[in-house]
Amino acid sequence: MIDVRMPPAAGAEDTALVNELAALVNTVYALAEEGLWADGTPRTTPEKMAELIAAGQIAVALAYERIVGAVRVQRLDTGEAEFGMLVADHAHRGQGVGRELVRFAERWSRERGLDRMQLEVLVPRQWSHPSKEFLKAWYARIGYRPVATGQFEKSYPELAPRLATPCDFVIYHKSLCNLADP
Repeated sequence: MIDVRMPPAAGAEDTALVNELAALVNTVYALAEEGLWADGTPRTTPEKMAELIAAGQIAVALAYERIVGAVRVQRLDTGEAEFGMLVADHAHRGQGVGRELVRFAERWSRERGLDRMQLEVLVPRQWSHPSKEFLKAWYARIGYRPVATGQFEKSYPELAPRLATPCDFVIYHKSLCNLADP
């Protein structure tokens, strides 16, 4: 059984929690985005993770009270919800961790009156990445549709020098109107 919840804002002061979540995100992304970033480029830092926890933007998935996944969820200035930084511990992949985290993010959004969910997926511009192809199919199965593609270096110029290969990002949307959990 997977339980998903937001840690309290005070969790931002819990060094062990912050470090565990940052390490989980960095470990999962190092494999999932292998070849996209210069070697050793972290996805997040403990300091950034603490900020996100304090802001109420991080949810954790627990199995037997052990953290097995996490997701960032937020309201965008455009009035849409967005989730990102979705991770499932490699030892728990295929056990519904990602699905439960997405369900949580969608429920969180609907409870706040938001009727559309957005996510961005980084993709290499000149080749096919196996993890990104898996995500493309998985997001399509749970109702997400690509709506736009952007050039990473134009939208994120401060991060572009860290890329190992030219990349774009694909923006996906899903309507949350009148939907039951996926």
